[in-house]
Amino acid sequence: MNFDFNIFAGQPGLPTLWFVAIGVFLIMYLILDGFDLGVGMLMGSKFTKNEKERRLLLNIIGPVWDGNEVWIVSGGAAIFAAFPIWYAALFSALYIPLTLALVFLILRVVAIEYRGKKNDEKWIRNWNIALSVSSFFIALLVGALLGLTSMGLPINDNGDRVGGAFAWVSLPVLLGGLGFVGFSLVQGLAFVALKTDGDIRDRARNTLVRWSPVLLLPIVAWVLALDFTTGNGVSWLCTILAVVAVLIAWISAKGGREGRAFAGLSVFLAFGALAIFTAMYPNVLPSTLDPAYSLTIANASSSEYTLGVMTFVTCLGLPVVFVYQAWTYWVFRKRLHVDHIPDAHDATELAELPTK
Repeated sequence: MNFDFNIFAGQPGLPTLWFVAIGVFLIMYLILDGFDLGVGMLMGSKFTKNEKERRLLLNIIGPVWDGNEVWIVSGGAAIFAAFPIWYAALFSALYIPLTLALVFLILRVVAIEYRGKKNDEKWIRNWNIALSVSSFFIALLVGALLGLTSMGLPINDNGDRVGGAFAWVSLPVLLGGLGFVGFSLVQGLAFVALKTDGDIRDRARNTLVRWSPVLLLPIVAWVLALDFTTGNGVSWLCTILAVVAVLIAWISAKGGREGRAFAGLSVFLAFGALAIFTAMYPNVLPSTLDPAYSLTIANASSSEYTLGVMTFVTCLGLPVVFVYQAWTYWVFRKRLHVDHIPDAHDATELAELPTK
């Protein structure tokens, strides 16, 4: 641990730029799909009182949930193209959790699409459970993967993982997995409070205020663990700003300012993730066997030409993604009440949506 703020001195420019870009992609995913996963977990819990409330939850994430996943696809593609050695070491070492994450991602999509195909109580209940379980395990596995990436794997000088198939099971898995699960639940509650009206809005806000200090403890522990081991002045500054943001979010939620609470939680996650990335830098995959075996932005990156082409293409396409997603959230910005949800799944019984 040191308090040096000049952490970028002497590091290659384009690899650093792409390390930052990958960090932005992953932060966008954690914030946006975080609330989707949180709402999905609530679908199978006692938080909702009846089927109309559960369908209300699906309606508030319906226009955006699939678009939010573009960020993790972009992050994975960027790692593959910009840091192929990092991609090869990480994905080969974590084949089992990555495969499980893919399975649960598919199950989540199927659950969302199929639960309303049949107006049968047992059918709907089973798909609600599938949606809740898949959302939980996606958050758990994504958090575990990021925890391992940030705190290191037992890789040798060839970039190969040492140990058996479950050598990846460790404390970083627990901190990262529970950290993202806890954040997703809190962010999901904040989104429900922001996008609904009536009794469910009050219930979401009160649950957030009561449980957020407990649910956010693992992610705070994850950030502090890195700060105390490999942290620097920049990571500690980001950690302090993250704590300030989450305090503002909690006070705002308690005072009924749901928009400020949701924004505060998003800023908390952003600064927390920045603290993790800056504490890692310039490593992209630390080795727990020997620091000399760690993969860095210098020894794991693609050629300057490849990174240059990627930068040009990204500068053209990324603004389009930002504008489209911002437009989507703006169009569907209105609150929904349970009274706007029809009693049956019949598409001909649609209720009138709010105009204000």
